[in-house]
Amino acid sequence: MTLSSVLCLRLQCKFLLPLLLLLLTPLALAQDDEEDGPYRGQYLGKLNSYHHQVSGDVYAVNEYTFLIVGFNYDGNGADTFFWSGASNRPGPQGFIVPDEYGKTNILDRYHNKDFTLTLPDKKKITEIKWLAVYDLSSQNNFGDVYIPEEFEPPRTQVGGTFSKRSHNVSSSTIEILDSKTIRIKDFTYDGRGKRTFFWTGVGAQPSSRGSKLPDERGYLDPIRKYNKETIELELPGDKTIFDIDWISIYDVADNENYGHVLINERLNVPPSLVKITPFEFSLPNCRQLHKDLQVSWEVFGPQITFQLSGQVAANDYMSFGISGSDTSSQMIGSDVVVAYMDNIRGYTVDYNITSLAPCVQVLGQNKGVCRDDVVGGLDSFQLNTYSRKDGINTISFRRLLKSSDDGDKEIFLDRSNYVVWAFGQLDSNNEPAFHTHYPKSDIIIDFNTTEPVNDCFAFTKSMEAPAPLWERTRITDATVRSFNAYLGPSGGLRGYQGLTNHVSSGLAWYINGYMIPELYLKRGLTYTFKVRGGNNPHSPEHYHPLVITDDPQGGYDRLSDAKQSEIRVLAGVEFTRRGRPKPTAAGPLCLSRYPPNYDRRLDDNFPTFKKFNRSLITECVDEPPALLEITPNITWPDTVYYNSFTHGNMGWKIHIVDSYTNLRNGGVSLSWSLTIFLLPLYSVLQY
Repeated sequence: MTLSSVLCLRLQCKFLLPLLLLLLTPLALAQDDEEDGPYRGQYLGKLNSYHHQVSGDVYAVNEYTFLIVGFNYDGNGADTFFWSGASNRPGPQGFIVPDEYGKTNILDRYHNKDFTLTLPDKKKITEIKWLAVYDLSSQNNFGDVYIPEEFEPPRTQVGGTFSKRSHNVSSSTIEILDSKTIRIKDFTYDGRGKRTFFWTGVGAQPSSRGSKLPDERGYLDPIRKYNKETIELELPGDKTIFDIDWISIYDVADNENYGHVLINERLNVPPSLVKITPFEFSLPNCRQLHKDLQVSWEVFGPQITFQLSGQVAANDYMSFGISGSDTSSQMIGSDVVVAYMDNIRGYTVDYNITSLAPCVQVLGQNKGVCRDDVVGGLDSFQLNTYSRKDGINTISFRRLLKSSDDGDKEIFLDRSNYVVWAFGQLDSNNEPAFHTHYPKSDIIIDFNTTEPVNDCFAFTKSMEAPAPLWERTRITDATVRSFNAYLGPSGGLRGYQGLTNHVSSGLAWYINGYMIPELYLKRGLTYTFKVRGGNNPHSPEHYHPLVITDDPQGGYDRLSDAKQSEIRVLAGVEFTRRGRPKPTAAGPLCLSRYPPNYDRRLDDNFPTFKKFNRSLITECVDEPPALLEITPNITWPDTVYYNSFTHGNMGWKIHIVDSYTNLRNGGVSLSWSLTIFLLPLYSVLQY
């Protein structure tokens, strides 16, 4: 078990996690013979060994917590505990320190184990004089370490502010949370630089000899505009605060420093909890695309071999390919590989992207994010190797520089290539769902360099609590018999994905102004859905007839005949004489859109759906909606789903009830009400 894993397991209390995300990396304080190793906090010394083979090195990682490295104890004591106190030497006057699991059990045998101990009852290390391995029944001290009298435990340190040179760069004082994490308060930058990055290096002043620092979301793209925002930056790979002298807002196009802050030496900060996973790639060239994704390559004759390595979830995909444009990085028209693994093997699949939508049939042709073999092309990628280790998927493959498939983009060696990349979750059919990570700027790679290029660094993983979900909405009002259904963005992890635990297609149904509310309908009553999901079958993105089935996924039209036969269609579909499904509720398009130049990767910055919804711009075609009337009866299941006929994962639950009485008596806590911010939109949707 790694040191970081040990710390993460032990320190999961809410008040310690933020503190210990301030904890783990190299400090220039004297650490005796431990000075050259990884920074673990302030070194207190080796355990003095008296009996039972007690040994180990002891560090203070913050005000409350010890780290013991390489601890040994033979387990033969009768009534032995970790023991601490404020007397001059270990004795019966003291208290038990819970073990690494927070238990106060008699100690078992330990062999070369790393773990943390946290003092009970919020006691501080500065309030005690020693830590011991002590047997209460015999009152024997088996081993101990003493706390120096003038001891100062590692703490968050306050630094300077960003110098105000140009482009409105400014901040409040920065905080060095731990050896890898810097918090910048009230950070401002106007976003108008050419190729501007968070930039770090050594020396008296910022210079071009520095290196990129990933932004607060792990991207290595030119940074966006900030307006008095508080952000946290994590130093990449195995780099620590002790390896740098400054952090700059630096434009590499003009070699200009827009503002910087100097980092003090010999900072007494906690070690970082970030888990560092060194990675050795087998190909000579490597480019770090994101903190969690890198691509390496080698050209040999008419072929090029790629390796994609990503710190992704087991059911995630990684994609990389040649842009659809010769002058920018563009997803539309691009030629990409989608690489992923299941429990058995790895896969590389050739995809052609004609629109940012799942692959659907448009007038007999497949459009959207489609496999090459589905649109009449060839799968040009040949899988070489695959592995998953330490949470990192590594998949290598090769293809011809110039493929015989007309749908494939040529990889040029005589000039630079614009590329695209993304990673995200696979849907239930192992097809790529809407990507959660992707660049907003141009990515240029020269695949034919005289010398190998390599800007890759070790993968890092921090313990991050998931963002709280947006509020769930349930429409339980018995008087509501009409529902306005239109489209809007699905939000980030706080939105559709988090609320349903399904992957997202990028769009979701909005019902009466709410994203995918749960509806409660009574058997025997008639309800009307006024549908505005788009009625142009030529559009792969915006053709969404509403259907109601017993299938939570939706996308009925994309399913195989065998899969369709397993689903009960309750409303929104009729069948032709040949048995083919035909939607009946395709209405004009009404769509809530992002404002111009908005970055949808920031969706999770909105604390509530209400605030997110207020940021959107709603545009509706001035035509009457399609009407879908339903009257649930006793044959309907208790739970059904409203969804899109063409795309999966856009809708959510309808609860079919026999009475609203139980709901009013507390069965459901939220009821629907039309709030003021929805009134202008609702008036647009009414007919």
